[in-house]
Amino acid sequence: MWIRVGLAAVILVVVNLGALRRTGRLPLTWVVASGAAIAAMNGCFYQAIDRIPLGLATTVEFLGPLAVAIIGSRRALDFLWVGLAAAGVALLGSPSVDLDPVGLAFAFGAAVSWAAYILLAKRMLRDWPIGTGLAVSLAVAAVLLAPFGIAGGGADLVDPVVLVTGLAVAVLGSVLPFTLELAALRKLSTATFGILLSLEPVVAAVVGAVALTQVPGPIEALAILCVVIASAGASLGARRAVPPEI
Repeated sequence: MWIRVGLAAVILVVVNLGALRRTGRLPLTWVVASGAAIAAMNGCFYQAIDRIPLGLATTVEFLGPLAVAIIGSRRALDFLWVGLAAAGVALLGSPSVDLDPVGLAFAFGAAVSWAAYILLAKRMLRDWPIGTGLAVSLAVAAVLLAPFGIAGGGADLVDPVVLVTGLAVAVLGSVLPFTLELAALRKLSTATFGILLSLEPVVAAVVGAVALTQVPGPIEALAILCVVIASAGASLGARRAVPPEI
């Protein structure tokens, strides 16, 4: 986790080094707060997937941007999406679904952190360009996660294999997806982008089933479907794009 965030920060700082030199007088409050939200989001999510299946952790985490998309809405239809998402959460909490409650709590923590990041990032981008703002936010997150990463990784952090793997995860899991999402936002409407983003829990469930043999049961699959439909429906009424997950 820490290697992923740290190396992604290094890459983005190097790429945006020239622009960063011209941001000396920009306010740091919101960029630091965004970095703290990124740190909390990553920390909670990795703790969650250590205890519950990847697809279910991603489904619960996705409630964060779903809530942001619906908050403040006055459309009656959005109450339907809220109810559908709540039904999905209720299914995950049913007695027939065997989930670690601590893992589920961490997944909800990741959802809250993602929602906070979206709101903070929107405010941050009033003052900061996207590239430099993201670079500094990730650097802040890396500093905050450092004590946990060093304590958990120890001497393995200097293992060449671990570093190479971490670099690959940083590029494939943070830098490249963020770049591609920004490119997609330039070409797609907000509604289309939101609907595609809402497929993330399904993709995570498929990856978990194929790569980790974490095959969801019927109730778990129904819960994922409820959240995906709720997110896609809410995206249709969204006016602004949601900043992508880091």
